[in-house]
Amino acid sequence: MGQPATYKAMVRCVEAWEGRKIKAGRPSALSAHNQVLMLLEYLRDYPTFFRLGFDWGVDESTAGRVVRKVERILMGTREFKLPGKPKLGQGLGFEVIVVDVGKVPIQRPKKSRGGTTQARKSGTP
Repeated sequence: MGQPATYKAMVRCVEAWEGRKIKAGRPSALSAHNQVLMLLEYLRDYPTFFRLGFDWGVDESTAGRVVRKVERILMGTREFKLPGKPKLGQGLGFEVIVVDVGKVPIQRPKKSRGGTTQARKSGTP
């Protein structure tokens, strides 16, 4: 994870931001420590917000909101450099070949009248 001093500095930044809010609103369900830990867990594993919310006992939308808020706070201080999401295929040691198979004709059975049984119009309601 890094040094404990770095973690404590992150928590202090989030607590300072919470203290500067003008409109307090409803208090957060998670403490500043837990919010930072949630962000660090998200950046380490990239789980879904549903799983992250389940792990921390909050709703999926709350987990997403907390992660985005804490990430925005820490990036705004310019003291921390948070990693971005890994790009698909980044760091893999092989080439990817894409094959377009969209123009292959589809084989369908021939239309024939003998395969179906037709009902009389007078027999249907």
